Amino acid sequence: MPSYESRRVVREQESMEPMFERHDLIVCREVDRSPREGFSLVEAVVALTITAVAGAALLVGISSNVQLTQRAEDRIVAQGMARQLMDEVLGGRYMALNTTPYQTNFGPSAWESQLPTRQRYDDVDDYHNWSTRPPVDEYGVPLGKDDGKGGQRHPAFCAPSGRFDDWQQEVTVSYVRPTNLDQPLSGTETSDYRAVCVRIVRHDPERGQVELANLRRIVSYVPSLEIE
Repeated sequence: MPSYESRRVVREQESMEPMFERHDLIVCREVDRSPREGFSLVEAVVALTITAVAGAALLVGISSNVQLTQRAEDRIVAQGMARQLMDEVLGGRYMALNTTPYQTNFGPSAWESQLPTRQRYDDVDDYHNWSTRPPVDEYGVPLGKDDGKGGQRHPAFCAPSGRFDDWQQEVTVSYVRPTNLDQPLSGTETSDYRAVCVRIVRHDPERGQVELANLRRIVSYVPSLEIE
């Protein structure tokens, strides 16, 4: 029969064994709860999808802004072209010499039409139904390359090649009703007022003919006074 001391030692050992076992379990659980590193496949796919959608939206916005900027630039340049041509038209006489101010056959004469340019145009009605593509100056030099004197500017100051190839200049001249200057007269009707219209249009393969500038000016005939 074991003594009291031996029984006590056995009991202490028996009572200590569960403590060691519980301690081992706790250690194992701490190892299992260590932080996970990296992304799962699902997380990576979701992140890539969000990035792709955001990138596409950003590119669409940038492309739209570029197009709007280009259109605004085109309209500003076209306005300058239209004003330049309008100044040229209004710089001429109201009518040709030794003719009536109420003529109905607008357009250049045979002599004025001998040249392929506008150099001989000297009165307003010569420009009626005049149109050309691409835009040129009165000497026939393409705009963006002209020097205003019939020659071409230095290549460093020229517009990019093909910049205005799809642009077109148009001029019309017509009589208008004195009581309503917005109403053109038709047929053989005449008045003391003429409307000069200058348009700059661009031929777009997708949108068709796009109007970039449209200027309209009214000119009037005032007979000269005879001083006795």
